[in-house]
Amino acid sequence: MLEVVETFVSINGEGQKAGQLACFIRMKGCNLNCTYCDTKWANQEDTPFQNKTKEELYEWVKESGVKNVTITGGEPLLQKEIGALLELFAKDDELNVEIETNGSVDIRPFLFEKNAPSFTLDYKLGGSKMDSFMLVENYKYISNKDTVKFVCKDEADFYQALSVIKKYQLTNITKVYLSTAFGELSPKDMVELMKKEKLNGVHLQLQMHKYIWNPEKKGV
Repeated sequence: MLEVVETFVSINGEGQKAGQLACFIRMKGCNLNCTYCDTKWANQEDTPFQNKTKEELYEWVKESGVKNVTITGGEPLLQKEIGALLELFAKDDELNVEIETNGSVDIRPFLFEKNAPSFTLDYKLGGSKMDSFMLVENYKYISNKDTVKFVCKDEADFYQALSVIKKYQLTNITKVYLSTAFGELSPKDMVELMKKEKLNGVHLQLQMHKYIWNPEKKGV
């Protein structure tokens, strides 16, 4: 069984498939507690959830007619049955599965030979108070189909992100995205910092869903 707090169809608000429809499966629980987390409600012990089998989730996705699947949380890779769910999805060549993970969990158990999911790994910066938990060994196993994402609260976060990007040569091995913590560092200021540092090969992204709907709205 998997502990699921919500399922819905919407657009991807960020990442390589931003603007495309996806089936979202949000899992309960997280091992981190970021200062700017926008899904704390999904991480509480008393958060209501449904126990779903991998077959039930697969059937829901197929019935939707949408081929992109985004599995998020919380931290979905902490679910005991997540490997079995991903193996089931991997058998279906029509599906494009993306895992949104917080960057602290080993992705190696989910690197299937055929139709493996893509990973969007956060690197939690100092502003999150969670940067000490980052598992940079994951960068040995990612490719151009994956993404490393940095959420910046301020200029100090930006320069920490820049240091990590350079240290691990991330733009040579994967897609790199910068985001601003909603309501904190402004996108305009982020662009100026990118220009100042001549930051090539890095994407600025806005959380599209927060501009279309109320930032607190669930199920979008």
